[in-house]
Amino acid sequence: MKKKKVIVIGAGVIGSSISRELCKYELDVTLIEKNVEAGLGVTKANSAIIHGGYDDEPGTVRSKFCATGNSMYENLCEELGVDYKRIGSYVLGFKEEDGKYLSELFDKSKTNGIPGCEIHSAEKVKEREPNVSEKVIGGFWCPTAAITEPWMIAMAAVENGRKNGLKTFFEEKVIDIRTVETEGYAKVNGVQTDKAFYEADVVINCAGVYADEIVSMAGTEDINLHPRKGEYVLLDKKQGELVNSIIFPVPDKKSKGILVLPTIDGGLLLGPTAEDLAKEDRNEKSTTMEGIKKVIESTFEMIKGIDLSLTVKTFAGLRPETPQKDFVVGLTSLKGFINAAAMRSPGLTSAPAIAKYIAEKVVPDSLGFKPEENKKFDPVRKKEIRPADLEISEWEKLIEEDESYGRIVCLCNKITEREIIDAVRNGATTVEGVKFHTRASFGRCQGGFCLPKIVEIISRETGIGFEDIKMSGTGTQILDGKVRK
Repeated sequence: MKKKKVIVIGAGVIGSSISRELCKYELDVTLIEKNVEAGLGVTKANSAIIHGGYDDEPGTVRSKFCATGNSMYENLCEELGVDYKRIGSYVLGFKEEDGKYLSELFDKSKTNGIPGCEIHSAEKVKEREPNVSEKVIGGFWCPTAAITEPWMIAMAAVENGRKNGLKTFFEEKVIDIRTVETEGYAKVNGVQTDKAFYEADVVINCAGVYADEIVSMAGTEDINLHPRKGEYVLLDKKQGELVNSIIFPVPDKKSKGILVLPTIDGGLLLGPTAEDLAKEDRNEKSTTMEGIKKVIESTFEMIKGIDLSLTVKTFAGLRPETPQKDFVVGLTSLKGFINAAAMRSPGLTSAPAIAKYIAEKVVPDSLGFKPEENKKFDPVRKKEIRPADLEISEWEKLIEEDESYGRIVCLCNKITEREIIDAVRNGATTVEGVKFHTRASFGRCQGGFCLPKIVEIISRETGIGFEDIKMSGTGTQILDGKVRK
């Protein structure tokens, strides 16, 4: 039997995870992404938290997937060779009325079946988190919360997917969803991009803040989407041990609040704000004095010792939001067209559970049968070697085998030439792709030292001329012609 063709639109953490999961079955799977790399949209600029699932309203789509997704992450990251740390989270109260909310959270965690949650006294909180404000009255503790690198989940899922037959087309923008009339109803026929037409039996919409535009192309039920902007401050590794866990305030009606948390590579992240934008502002990622000031004021109220002189960068990210504050996942009125859209928080946490649900339940329902399993599927992606994490003696052995392990490209994070080479050979063709694969230029100098060397290595490994190498995608060439004739 000829394999059914499934197209996934969008290579964020949701689309990449679904694509990989579909490769576990005898399907012809294609992933289309308008950016040059996976994970460079909504996925690359968020808090990188694997949420516990304690605060999702019972009965919502979010509550259906969040806790399950959390429980899948440790194994997923082991398979994909991606860093993951289960550090737990606190929601802290600072006013007398906050105590009631913490108790409500505890009750909701029981309803949602989240293990190990506790209410801690101010003394217990300070014991675990010595730098918390003296004003703290207590905290809600969730031990299952964790941190990871969202972009690496997406990139690694794509790499593993390709190993298992996934076809990928990057820098292609979807401009239409084609349909045909069959037996009195409309069904998906394929996807038209700005470069080609791809036939499909099933199309899965994972287009992030553009998911409503894809829905409009398909002519199905409207998704009332708008972007919500969050601004962040990233601090140097010297601040990384200021907190041991993810620190939340008691949230407001709009969001979970402005957080303080360690990053997976040892830094400290403050943020985000939550600003609702108009639909047309889907590329609005600027930071503002007002937004950064709000981040600083809010985090200073919770944690002592934050040193803004150690700021590495400020940045902003977008996430899709709806009036219902919930995911849109499942079949639509157009046969063969499936949504995995409106992935606001906790979209990252829910990704593996949503991917499994789409692959095991929704796609078979759309096709009318369950595809056979791909018995050759290999879930393992080899983890990159990070010499800076090794003992000196182990690093020296690597250098004996390959001298490029001894040449440092990124001084801030001690990233070697070999790591850059491996990233390029695994698919990174832009400076930002190398950055998110390796953490090169993530440090204090933000690429000021390592950028020329990264460009040189990309050019050498790919044959792309210096003047054609991009920072991130179309129109982001680093050089305008040759420096010397």
